[in-house]
Formats: sequence, C-alpha cells, structure tokens
Amino acid sequence: MTPALPIPFRGMIADFNLDPTRGSETGKIRPCIVVTNDVYNRRVPVVQVIPVTAWNEKKCRIAMNVELSPSTENGLTKLSIADCLQTRPVDFAARCVQMRGRVDAATLTEIDTALRIVFGLG
Repeated sequence: MTPALPIPFRGMIADFNLDPTRGSETGKIRPCIVVTNDVYNRRVPVVQVIPVTAWNEKKCRIAMNVELSPSTENGLTKLSIADCLQTRPVDFAARCVQMRGRVDAATLTEIDTALRIVFGLG
C-alpha cells in the first residue's frame, strides 16, 4: 500500500511525473516546486508547479530562473535551477511521486520575483 500524499503547500518540493509532454515542455519525473497559495492548495486538486532542472551556466543567467543549492531542507542532491518559464498546472494526486522538502523563504521570494517577470506583473 502506498503512503498517503501530504496536502500540497506553497514552497513544497516534490517529484512529479510530467509526462506526457508536447513540444518543448519539460518532462519526465523531476522535482518541482508548488507555487500556488495554500488556500487554493487545500481546496483544488490541481496545483501550479515550477520544474527543477540541472544547473548550467547558460540557464543560471536567465532572469526567469532561480538557482537552487542542495540542502537537507529542500531534498535536492545537486545544484539546480527552478525554471520559472515552464510553470504548469498538475493534478497533485495523479502526478506527485514523492515528497522531497521545501524551499526557504528567501528562495521563494526570488521565485516570486521571477514569476512577476514571466507573467508581466511588474
């Protein structure tokens, strides 16, 4: 029997199965950060996530990407990038594979800034 999934929360990092994809969408099972607010997360089965991808020098220079250092708090094992341009809705129960951890408050603030750029919110 599989353990019950936790209620998603803003800043949570969990592995999600993003397949199938189309075109240039980010796919496969990968860590993602939940960015929807907690009122929404408790009431709606679909959450908005940001895929996490491997770090490289080119990606870290893009304003919509946020660098993530591995830590015991976030559960990442290598230097990574939160790719805020690839934000997407997912059915939490259907796509969540396992919980990893959470981003810290400073990183969540950086992600909020990147999302403002992506969505033209000032």
